[in-house]
Formats: sequence, C-alpha cells, structure tokens
Amino acid sequence: MMRLGFHASHEQISPRQLLLDVQHAERAGFDMAMCSDHLSPWTTSQGHSGYTWSWLGAALATTDLDLGCVSAPGQRYHPAVHAQKIATLGQMFPGRFWVALGSGEDMNEHVTGDRWPVKEVRTRRLEECVDVIRRLLEGEEVTHDGLVTVDRARIWERADPVPLLVGPAASVESAARVARWADGLVTLNQPHDTLRELLAAYRDAGGTGRAALQVHLSWAPTEEEAEAVAHDQWRAGVFGEPVNWDTPVPGAFDLMAEHVSAEAVREVVRVSADLGQHRAWIEEYAALGFDDIYLHHVGQVQERFIDAFGETVLPALRG
Repeated sequence: MMRLGFHASHEQISPRQLLLDVQHAERAGFDMAMCSDHLSPWTTSQGHSGYTWSWLGAALATTDLDLGCVSAPGQRYHPAVHAQKIATLGQMFPGRFWVALGSGEDMNEHVTGDRWPVKEVRTRRLEECVDVIRRLLEGEEVTHDGLVTVDRARIWERADPVPLLVGPAASVESAARVARWADGLVTLNQPHDTLRELLAAYRDAGGTGRAALQVHLSWAPTEEEAEAVAHDQWRAGVFGEPVNWDTPVPGAFDLMAEHVSAEAVREVVRVSADLGQHRAWIEEYAALGFDDIYLHHVGQVQERFIDAFGETVLPALRG
C-alpha cells in the first residue's frame, strides 16, 4: 500500500520551525517524514541548515512518525561515528528510523579541507563506509584500511531491529549499483521514462525493499504565487549532475541560477494552484511502482501546504 510522507527541508527552514512543521504534518495525516542532512543551503535565499541528527531525535520523540534522512558518510562524517548515530536513534525509536547513505556533495563536505574526490572514488568510498556501518550495526569490532580508515571500532549501543540502510540514486546506473547493498531505494521526481528505467534497473540488479520517491512541488492559492515560490526557492534545482555534486558554495549556485527562468524550474518542480492536478501527478508516480512518496513543498512556509494537502489531497489518494 502506498504511503505518503512529508519532506523536511533543513536548507530552507530553521530546525525550530521545522519541528513544528513535522508535528503539524502528522496531525494533518501524513504517514511518515524524511529530511535532508546539509551543512550548507543550496542558495543564500534559502538561508538555513540546522544539524539534522539533533533535529531527528526531537522529531522522533515528539511524533509517532517513521523518519529517515539522506546522509553522506566518508568525509564530513567518519563511518564509525555515523554508525553510532544510526544505532542510537534505532535503539531509542525501534523500527521508526532509516537512513539513505549517499556519496555526498562538495558543498557539504569541502569544509574538512580534504580533496573532493572524483565520482567513482566517492562511490567506492561510500561502498566501503556502508560495509563498515553495517558490520558495526551488527555488533562486530571493525578495523578497515582503504579509502576510509577504521581502527578497532565497536558500537556499544545496539538497535533492534537494525535501521534500514537505503540506497539513494538519481540515475539508472546508480540504481543498479546501490542494489548490491541497499535495503530499499529512494530517488527524486524525473521524467516518467527515466523513473521506469531506474526502478527496473534496481529490481533487475537484485534490489529489495520499498521504493521511495521524493517529489518537489509548489502549491499556493494562485498559479502566480506557486510559480514565484518555486522560482525563488528552487531555481538552483535545475542543475543536475555533476554541477550539483561539485559546486562548493551557495554563492556559486546563486550566480549560476540568476538567469534560470520560471519555465525551466517547472521542469524539476511540479507547480500548480490546482490541488486536483497535484493529486493526479502523485497518482502517476504511484502507478510507476513507488511504494512511498514524500512531498516536498519547496516554499519556506509549510502551514498552508500541509493543511490543504491534509484536507483534500491525502484523503482523495487514499480513497
């Protein structure tokens, strides 16, 4: 059965407000939530970036929602530290927390001063980190010498069940590769043909678990306002790989996005004042085979979106 979730965007909203928003989303009928894990926002107009792991503890403690985040081990986070965070939340809130482990973006990782590796090296580093994290979560003492170094690490607080380690993938190639280790798949809204190929690649490569889709959308009472919100907040979202991987600071995204049109933003954000249209778009994504769909209203004010979708869109989809 398809589940509908709320995406909490730390790049756009303060952690204090975002905690109120996720609590509001639960009351409005959302089934679950997920969030980003950034050190930096994409653009200066977004202007926020709270520490995800502090926020997750508060959100799990003050809601009954399942929660997850997309996070990158290997540079900013050592895999043993990552495993300890995952295990602690998993122990405190059994069965309610998952994490999608990705290879990261330069904008969040360059602060260590270490060289930002090329994509293939980042992917191999991620795969080493996943192996280390999984072994630690299963109770092993781990020593590892490779693209990451681990010396006799052990996690003393264990989670039962072990939190799911989900594979994030934006391309068909990545989907097939994460299938080697992932307990599930999460991706972003793209053209339907691409999403079909991506899902098929994951399943054909042996990928198991639930398939989740994060949908960027903008809704407001008028079409003009919905478009303006999307253009103001998510015009840097038009830049795909490798630009989004390798650009180090928000100011650079600001400069690149200066001439991005509102029409171009509509290629990556579902923009409409019509709640029925949003419902139809979500139904189309569900028909592709996604089990979980997380809705990301790209505005910085979430209240109207949560209320409108909770009153109209979610009940209609479930009906």
